[in-house]
Amino acid sequence: MKRRTIIAGILCSAAFPLRAAEGRFEVTRTKAEWRAMLTDLEYAVLREEATETAFSSPLDKESREGTYHCKGCDLPLYSSAQKYDSGTGWPSFWQSLPNAVDTKPDNTLFATRTEVHCRRCGSHLGHIFDDGPQPTGKRHCLNGVSLTFLT
Repeated sequence: MKRRTIIAGILCSAAFPLRAAEGRFEVTRTKAEWRAMLTDLEYAVLREEATETAFSSPLDKESREGTYHCKGCDLPLYSSAQKYDSGTGWPSFWQSLPNAVDTKPDNTLFATRTEVHCRRCGSHLGHIFDDGPQPTGKRHCLNGVSLTFLT
């Protein structure tokens, strides 16, 4: 292996750590444990980064005051005060709670997007886009099955 290949690999992994690796989160479970606690759709979204069908989640139209938690570990992620109707068919927020989520580049679908996941268990939540309302201009477009809602 060439020295420049090794150095490039070290620099790349430092800039973009592999967040989904086992053991890199506070909450970890085996594949069997995840499968036992999640439905097939929840598992596909949270653990395999799938996307639920637009307009299929009741949380898209949820309008009560409360907090949205991670389905994988119950970490509070988003406040209803930052939720808005984006018209996309998925629950959308202009900001997460402090220290709740992390992001990583997602290079699928022939474009680079920003994937958002729970910082405590690594569960996939959705993506962040730059077409949201002020004050952030961001749209955290989330899969409802990755969330639980508590009033």
